[in-house]
Amino acid sequence: MKSMSPTTFLAVLAIGAAVGFLGGLFGKGGSAIATPLLAAIGIPPYVAVASPLPATIPATLVAARAYWRAHHVDWRLVRWTVAVGFPATLLGAYATRWISGSALVVATEVILTALGVRFLVRPGLPHEIVRDPAWMRTRMVAVAGVVGITAGLLANSGGFLFAPLFVVVLHRGIKDAFGSSLSIGAALAVPGALMHAALGHIDWTVVAVFGAASIPLSYVGARVALRTQSVQLERAYGAVIATLGITLLLVMH
Repeated sequence: MKSMSPTTFLAVLAIGAAVGFLGGLFGKGGSAIATPLLAAIGIPPYVAVASPLPATIPATLVAARAYWRAHHVDWRLVRWTVAVGFPATLLGAYATRWISGSALVVATEVILTALGVRFLVRPGLPHEIVRDPAWMRTRMVAVAGVVGITAGLLANSGGFLFAPLFVVVLHRGIKDAFGSSLSIGAALAVPGALMHAALGHIDWTVVAVFGAASIPLSYVGARVALRTQSVQLERAYGAVIATLGITLLLVMH
C-alpha cells in the first residue's frame, strides 16, 4: 500500500463519502463519478479508474441490503439483467475494434438528459402492469442487452442507465429500480475489479480510504431514499441526471 499526503487523504475520504451517499440515494455504485474526481486531485488515471471498483462492491451491497429489507429488490429482474448484461458487455467491448464510441457517448448523454427531464417534470406517473410474462422477459432482455453493449463500448459499468430504464421501460417503481440496480451493479463490478487487481492497477490505500467513507455513507443514502416520498425522490433524481447529462454534453464536446 502506498502512502498519501494528508490533503490527498482528506480529499479521497470526501470523494468516497459523497459518492457513497449519492450511490445509495440514487441506486448506483458510483465508480463512473469517482474516477474523474479522483483524477482531479492527482490520482493517476489508471488508478482512478480501477481503485473505486473494489470499494464499490461492498458499498453497493450494503445499500442494496437496505432496499432488500424494505422489499425493494426484484431478484428476477436482477438475475435476468446479470445473465444478459454480462455477455452483452463483453460483446460491446469486443465491438470497439470496429465501432467508435464517440457518437454513442453523445447519444447516451442526450438520453440521460431526456430521462432526467422526464423524472423532473412528470414524476409519479402510474406504472402499467404488464401481465404477459413473455413480453416482460423480452423487455428485461432488451434493457439488459442495450445497457450491457453500451457499457462495453464505453468501458464503464453502464449502471447509470439501469435505474431510469427500469422505470420507463419496465414500469418499476423508483425505489424498486434503485434497489435492483444496486444489486446488479455489485455483481457486474466483480469481473472488472478482479481483472484490474490482476493487472496491478489498484492502489489499495486509495481503496481503503475511499471505502471507509463510501461504505457507511451508501447505507445512509439508501435509508434517506427509502424514507423519501417516491415523487420527491423522482424529482431529485431527475434533476441530478439531467444536470449530469447537460454538463457532460457541454464539457466533453
